[in-house]
Amino acid sequence: MRRTLLATLALLSLTTQADTLRIGYQKSSTLFTVLKAQGTLDRALAKQGIELSWHEFSSGLPLLESLNVDNIDLTADVADTVPVFAQAAGAHITYFARETPSPTAQAILVPHNSALRTLADLKGKRVALTRAAGSHYLLIAALQKAGLGFHDIQPAYLTPADGRAAFENGNVDAWVTWDPYVASAERQQRARVLADGEGLASYQRYYLVSSAYAKAHPQALQAVFDALQHTGKWIKAHPADAAEVLGPLWGSIDADTVQQANARRTYDVQPVALTDLGEQQKIADAFFKEGVLPKAVDTQAVGVWARK
Repeated sequence: MRRTLLATLALLSLTTQADTLRIGYQKSSTLFTVLKAQGTLDRALAKQGIELSWHEFSSGLPLLESLNVDNIDLTADVADTVPVFAQAAGAHITYFARETPSPTAQAILVPHNSALRTLADLKGKRVALTRAAGSHYLLIAALQKAGLGFHDIQPAYLTPADGRAAFENGNVDAWVTWDPYVASAERQQRARVLADGEGLASYQRYYLVSSAYAKAHPQALQAVFDALQHTGKWIKAHPADAAEVLGPLWGSIDADTVQQANARRTYDVQPVALTDLGEQQKIADAFFKEGVLPKAVDTQAVGVWARK
């Protein structure tokens, strides 16, 4: 009797998990933020008998850690650097989709009246950044271009919110971040761009899924992929409407700032092939060389979801 009850409870547990797609996202996860607000994806998956469960995170690395311990099934877009750190931590990840490069959507910012004019001027300066974010690699690449290394600056690892506060209060000399934080700082603090990713870091953003979910639910993932592609095209075709949706969700950012930020993102969602991951290896090698990554990583040793 007890065995029968336990078996029934186990079956119910598996059924519940199978009928739910758990998505991890951040406030800056534009496409999923729009889909969540509009309920589009919820309705599409409901037709397959699948319920969505949304889980918000403060940054990309905790998002990947949650995927690795099976607390979520699918991540919203994370910077190209995040999967590299996840691999170094032993995570078994599957690339689901990517947004094509948006190099100017991240930048190294300085105050408008700063004496810093070149990348070489960062030597000895205190620089705010978010660990493992795409802007982390941008800073490494920028320093390398200037003939400097990470040891030549004073890094301050901060969340975007704390980085912004430190930048506003003059507690750091520079801040490396991404949109919409770049656009907001430009418009509200008159921040000046010392360098963006053009010629330094292409800044692709990736969507990742657990390998188990990818194998078990290809039809659900196809619906997600189609919804992401459609939403990306909608945002680019209707910038004002998109800004009206996103502004309040991004912390009451004004519409002009949202549109400025979105103009620098492609939101062009495409499938991932192993041949697309060339820069991932450059990122991994750069982090390892600087001692930021604990071990070397083979960025080809990952799963890739195949679109049907």
